[in-house]
Amino acid sequence: MPLDSTRLRQILEQEKKLDYSNKSVFGGLDLFLANWFGQAVSQISQPSRLKQLRKLYPPAFSYGTLSPQEREKWIDSLLTFVKQDDAPQSSEKVIDTAKESSVARKTLSPQTATAASLDSPVTVIKGIAGALSDRFARLGVRTIRDLLYYFPNRHLDYSRLQTVSQLREGNDQTIMANVWEVRPTLLGGRRSTEATLGDESGNVRAVWFNNPYVARQMKSGDRIVMSGRVKIFAGRPVFESPEWELAEDRELVHTGRLVPLYPLTSGLHQRQVRKLVKSVVDDWASKLPEFMPVQILRRLTLLGLNKAIAQAHFPDDAQLKDHARVRLAFDELFLLQLGVMAKKRKWQTEQPGIPLEIDKAVLERFISSLPFNLTQAQRRVTAEIVGDLSRPVAMSRLLQGEVGSGKTVVALEALLMAVANGYQGALMAPTEILAGQHFASVCSMLAGMGKADSKDESLCVFSGITAKPLSIALLISDVKGSAKKELKEKLLSGEIDIIIGTHALIQKEVGFAKLGLVVVDEQHRFGVEQRSALRQKGYNPHMLVMTATPIPRTLALTLYGDLDLSVIDELPPGRQEIKTKWFSPAQRESAYRFLRKQVLEGHQTFIICPLVEESDSVQAKAAIAEYERLSSQVFPDLRLALLHGRMSAADKERVMVAFHSHECDVLVSTPVVEVGIDVPNATVMMIESADRFGLSQLHQFRGRVGRGAAQSYCMLMAENPSDIGRLRLDIIETTQDGFKLADEDLKLRGPGEFFGTRQSGLPDLRMAKLSDIAILEMARAEATRLFQEDPDLKTSENRPLAKELSRIWPQKSGEWS
Repeated sequence: MPLDSTRLRQILEQEKKLDYSNKSVFGGLDLFLANWFGQAVSQISQPSRLKQLRKLYPPAFSYGTLSPQEREKWIDSLLTFVKQDDAPQSSEKVIDTAKESSVARKTLSPQTATAASLDSPVTVIKGIAGALSDRFARLGVRTIRDLLYYFPNRHLDYSRLQTVSQLREGNDQTIMANVWEVRPTLLGGRRSTEATLGDESGNVRAVWFNNPYVARQMKSGDRIVMSGRVKIFAGRPVFESPEWELAEDRELVHTGRLVPLYPLTSGLHQRQVRKLVKSVVDDWASKLPEFMPVQILRRLTLLGLNKAIAQAHFPDDAQLKDHARVRLAFDELFLLQLGVMAKKRKWQTEQPGIPLEIDKAVLERFISSLPFNLTQAQRRVTAEIVGDLSRPVAMSRLLQGEVGSGKTVVALEALLMAVANGYQGALMAPTEILAGQHFASVCSMLAGMGKADSKDESLCVFSGITAKPLSIALLISDVKGSAKKELKEKLLSGEIDIIIGTHALIQKEVGFAKLGLVVVDEQHRFGVEQRSALRQKGYNPHMLVMTATPIPRTLALTLYGDLDLSVIDELPPGRQEIKTKWFSPAQRESAYRFLRKQVLEGHQTFIICPLVEESDSVQAKAAIAEYERLSSQVFPDLRLALLHGRMSAADKERVMVAFHSHECDVLVSTPVVEVGIDVPNATVMMIESADRFGLSQLHQFRGRVGRGAAQSYCMLMAENPSDIGRLRLDIIETTQDGFKLADEDLKLRGPGEFFGTRQSGLPDLRMAKLSDIAILEMARAEATRLFQEDPDLKTSENRPLAKELSRIWPQKSGEWS
């Protein structure tokens, strides 16, 4: 098979211009030549050509040890050799096909070679048997395709070849050397290996702790490439447990290059995984079909898929590694965008929506009955929602707004419009506490507009608001037996106009007479399927989803591309800035004195702990132990309460009611308070192990205070924060804007931690970082363009993309196949 010698010739010509000084490649030519000859051997099938190659590059060859005259002669011989092998470009396609046909011979057993495909289980690969396949399965790797997309976490830069005399303590370094001696030894009472190696500049010692096997694998006289961390011992450099491999006629895998480090699980080891992935990448990456339309690849100058996969694992250099990441990240975000756009179109076109007649009189009466004025942002968002409701296309809108920005008022306006048109509305919240507070809040706001005919813990009925009495119900687990049964019957018969609840609303036995509007609060805590389940309770009802978690606009449009976006970016007048400070361990007593002073002035305080119970593996404050310590040692004279996620709904509700009615002074809680607690008398939020939380979550905690007239405070306690933790604390101290904090949070933590829980129903993101705004915007722009031109992906050039979408979004495969 012809060799790709373009880069080799360029470097050799450059070496000629530099008078054979061994400077055409940084660090010298030897490492580059080892890589090139390693690849060349695997590509040459003619015995005579292979013999010529081995003569040019024997095992102990080192360009660096040659004189300038010897180098000139050797380069001329090599250039003559590669010129004989030049082939026209037109044969490339044939060459690739020939290479692919040899895949079965190289990586698969004879029994599986003919039937294997990218979706075959990894057990068809030589070296992966039952136990090893189980370990890969724990990492989500079950097929050959999965292994190709099993990307390294990072790469070690072992690409710069040095001489022994250039070794310095500290950084990762690479040498090519001869093994003078290797022997088993005892180090710290454990069987280990010790070796002495050298090049023309000197000798170096290497030790492999608790690893006697190296002494069996390496032998005196071997020429090896070795990479790792160097320490100085007794004034001399020593490699400690370095990676190594023979400088043979093949491409380096573990040393002398950018070396991948993969995520592992118990029983898997880096060398083992690296070797397996390298063989699969070499033999199977070329079989991945290119699905991206050619015009997009050209317009964005993206790498081809085959090359991107290979370079993501074993990059030739840092630049190609970055290009590979851009291509693969773009793929993920582009496919995600197309999927959510198709979902939105399906909702809006498969069934007609419910156009609502906007009763402006009811709307204005409600707004004028409120004890406060709406902000301009609330009025703008109301107009956007009302506009959606009046169209014969189902509304799908995401409403973002800080804690206290007034999202519930806007949602209630929409619910009133549904009821005024004879439809029912549903509001789903993530916790029973929050559902209960929504119920209380809605009933309180409507009390100024109409007359309460009846009211109990789970049902309110008002007259004078709409043509017939308006009933609002609460459906949570605390509603028991006959009361729950009666509530469900009224909901099904249409007697209940607005229902507020938790996941209970999507249970099979809950039915509606005429559901017209669905409101989902704290959107990111529900998966796509849960939203859909509630929507399916009606005939394509309008949907409004709300979140108090500020999400950067581009990220929101990417993850929730099926939703239009509204933002309440203005807080009601009078909302104060919450004074925020990070306290060091030495300032803990001062913090406790301040907290006590606030309680003695009649206020209440929160103390947040990251864990429910203490853990040996996590150094963080635990709520139960901290509650007991504070109660007995720090604040024995104050009234403390405990709240955590393992408590029953009834117990949590009882604690919250007690705290809300000021029956206790200090609430020690886990992050369950992140949403759903509104206590205007609370003025202090103390957060233990604050460095363990992300900026967005810290901001949510802080939003629990500052809801009354008194100045409020957020106290961040951190024992020994990491550099990233310290940076987070500095940012939250000085920034009150939730959207700025969300941007910073994405940069520091990434999307998985940003949301706290995985977005069920969305494809996994292996390579994309949602903090990479440039790729996000590029993917959204291209997806929008393609969706406008060919939404069903029917053209011949888009059919491969349709096939890939069906694989990525299996629940939607009917739309593209």
